[in-house]
Amino acid sequence: MGRLAQTDGLTDIQEEILATVRTFVDKEIIPVANDLEHADEYPTQIVEGMKEMGLFGLMIPEEYGGLGESLLTYALVVEEIARGWMSVSGILNTHFIVAYMIKQHGTDEQKQHFLPRMAEGEVRAAFSMSEPALGSDVAAITTKGVPDGDDYVINGQKMWLTNGGSSTLVALLARTDLGEAAAHKNLTTFLVEKPAGFGEVAPGLTVPGKIAKMGYKGVDTTELVLSDYRIPANRILGGAPGKGFAHMMDGVEVGRVNVAARACGIAVRAFELGAAYAQQRTTFGKPIAQHQAIQFKLAEMGVKVEAAHAMMVRAAKVKDAGRRNDLEAGMAKYLAAEYCKEVVEDSFRIHGGYGYSKEYEIERLYREAPMLLIGEGTAEIQKMIIGRRLLEDYKAK
Repeated sequence: MGRLAQTDGLTDIQEEILATVRTFVDKEIIPVANDLEHADEYPTQIVEGMKEMGLFGLMIPEEYGGLGESLLTYALVVEEIARGWMSVSGILNTHFIVAYMIKQHGTDEQKQHFLPRMAEGEVRAAFSMSEPALGSDVAAITTKGVPDGDDYVINGQKMWLTNGGSSTLVALLARTDLGEAAAHKNLTTFLVEKPAGFGEVAPGLTVPGKIAKMGYKGVDTTELVLSDYRIPANRILGGAPGKGFAHMMDGVEVGRVNVAARACGIAVRAFELGAAYAQQRTTFGKPIAQHQAIQFKLAEMGVKVEAAHAMMVRAAKVKDAGRRNDLEAGMAKYLAAEYCKEVVEDSFRIHGGYGYSKEYEIERLYREAPMLLIGEGTAEIQKMIIGRRLLEDYKAK
C-alpha cells in the first residue's frame, strides 16, 4: 500500500473494513477485471462476494440490518473498488443512492419494506432521472404519473439506468401535475418494484436490452419504457407527491461524492500501473523511471491523486455532518473527474505503444475515465453549481 490517497483519523472499524475490501479487490477483482470487461460480462461472483461482506448494507442503519457506516466510509470503499474495476463500484452506487433516499425521506412502511432486503443485497436498486431528450434540465421531465383511484398510471421513457436490468427496485422521477407554477414542484419520486431481466418484465414496464458502451462494461445500462404502468400511491417516496426534485437532488449529492471516489480509485490505479511500468521498461540502458521526463509525469500524477482524494474526503465529511454539501460535492466531482482523465492519459503515455494493447490494464482505464466527466452531471453543470453557490456565500454587500 503506497503513501498516496491515505485518510487520517479513521476508526479501527473503518480501517478494518477498508483492509478487507482492499484484499478482496486485489485477489478477486483485479485478476479477472480485464477479461470480464472485454467480454462485457456481468460480474456475478464479485457481486456475491460483496453481498457476503455486507457491502450492500454499508450505509443502511443497523436497525434495518445494515452496518450503519458513514458516507466517508462508503466513499473510501468505492475508491478501493474502483481501483480494481469501476463497473463494480457502479453496481453499488445507484443501490446506495436509493437506499439513502429511502432512509432519509421514506415512510416508516417503506423503510421496513425495502431497507432490510437492500442491506442483504436481495433487493438491488437503480436510480432513474434522465430521459432521452432531457440532458441536465431535470425540470423538463415528460414522463408523467396520473392518479387513478388508489394508483398512479405512468407513461414515458427513461434513459441511462445503471443496473436497469439487474435491479429489482427503481427510484423513478416523474411529472405529477399539481398546479404548481415552479416546474420542479410538480415532480414525484416513485419506488418501482420489478423483476430482474429484460423485455416486458411487468405489465406496462419494459427494459430494452443493454446499451452498448465504449467503457463501463459488465454493469448493465438500459432504458426503461412505461406504458400505462400502474403503481400504488403508497409507493410514492415519502408518501406525498411534489417532493421528488428535492429527494433526487439529495440523492445526487451522495452520487457526486461517489463519482469523485470512483475517479480517485481509477487515478490511483493508473498511477500504480504507470509507476510499475516505468521501473520495468528500459530505454537507453536504464529504466525509464530514471529519466527526468518520466519522473516529472509521475510527480504531477501523484499531486493530482492526492488533491482529488482530499477534496473527495471533505465532501463526504460535510454530508456526514448533516450539512448541505452541493458545493463540496460539485467541486470534488469536477476536480476528481478532470484529474482522473489527466492521470490516466499520462499513465497511458508512459506505457507507450503497449498502452494501446488490450493486454494491458491501462487500455481499459483509458476507456473508463471519460464516463466520469459526464456521470452525475457534466463538468459544465458542476461549474454552474459551484459558481452559484460561491456567489451565495460571497454576495456583494
